Amino acid sequence: MTEARTMTINMGPQHPSTHGVLRLVLELDGEIVVRCTPHIGYLHTGMEKIAESKRYQQVIPITDRMDYLAPLSNNLAYVLAVEKLLGIEIPPRARVIRVMLTELTRIGSHLVWLGTHAIDIGAMSVFLYAFREREQILDIYEQVAGARMMSSYFRVGGLFADLPEGFEKTVRSFVTTFPDRLAEYEDLLTRNPIWIQRTKGVGVIKPEDAIDLGLSGPNLRACGVPWDIRKSNPYSGYEQYTFEASKGSHGDVYDRYLCRIFEMRQSVTIVRQALERLPDGPIAVQDPKLTPPPKPMVKQSMEALIHHFLLWSEGFRAPAGEVYQSIESPRGEYGVYLVSDGSNKPYRVHFRTPSFVNLQSLPRMVEGRLVADLVAIIGSIDIVLGEVDR
Repeated sequence: MTEARTMTINMGPQHPSTHGVLRLVLELDGEIVVRCTPHIGYLHTGMEKIAESKRYQQVIPITDRMDYLAPLSNNLAYVLAVEKLLGIEIPPRARVIRVMLTELTRIGSHLVWLGTHAIDIGAMSVFLYAFREREQILDIYEQVAGARMMSSYFRVGGLFADLPEGFEKTVRSFVTTFPDRLAEYEDLLTRNPIWIQRTKGVGVIKPEDAIDLGLSGPNLRACGVPWDIRKSNPYSGYEQYTFEASKGSHGDVYDRYLCRIFEMRQSVTIVRQALERLPDGPIAVQDPKLTPPPKPMVKQSMEALIHHFLLWSEGFRAPAGEVYQSIESPRGEYGVYLVSDGSNKPYRVHFRTPSFVNLQSLPRMVEGRLVADLVAIIGSIDIVLGEVDR
């Protein structure tokens, strides 16, 4: 009588298809995955504890480095949480600019996902197409913030600086051409029989399981649950924009792909609306406790220089209390929990990162599937390990 035996192997922690330093311990029966156990922590940097030792404004660059593909989304969640703690409202111009840039960030993040996901499965050309458009978004980052990735453009109370000359023209040009580029991606993939064979019916998760596991973002909506924080709990003025939440029906790799394609189209719609309603006015609250004086004044007035020095050396104090603020990041619910003891530094900081929560759905999706399917399924979840480990 032949004894059935399984084999346990490591996938990672350096495997090129795991989107970061992730280790999966796989129990295999031939090429079938019997059990999958993720092991994380290889990128742990203690960002939450670091944030607790920094003044409120100093935390912003730390948030860039969690989900490094969506830095402005991270910035937005954090500054909204601090502003909720302070009980302040930012000027309309700053609010519209924030929405415009975070939607461009969503497109840029989805483009990285699309290109790398396709190359994981073997579609080389899409990677080159997607990164062509992502370069344009990074150029926009550089235009407003001087940096192409870790931009740190948002500030508690508003923005780092106003939009530069030519910004609106650049963005209009992008949203005019991008829908045709999206059509090119779909021509390459959506009805491609090989793509369909590798993604349809693969990595299925039921809506009730997705909810129980805390999934959010496109991974949840692909199961048929139309939950989008921009609509369910609007922030930063999203209730004023007309757009649709993506929705799938099968909860498989293919539907997760379709949901993100749909989201990019909706983001273009939101950016167009933001351009049309962009008002004039200040880009930060006019509060000397939060906002430094204009740079020309610093060079002319000793009082302004002292004000500038004190604001950046000592910061501001937030009232004692606690808040939670969540946003719809490209990967799902990105939440910031802050506790203040009344000092100039947060007493407690916790980030609810969607990649960390979404990763726990991987065993449910892959067990019983082929090892080859595992690569496609990991890509479809769209995790960023900097956000998982923090």
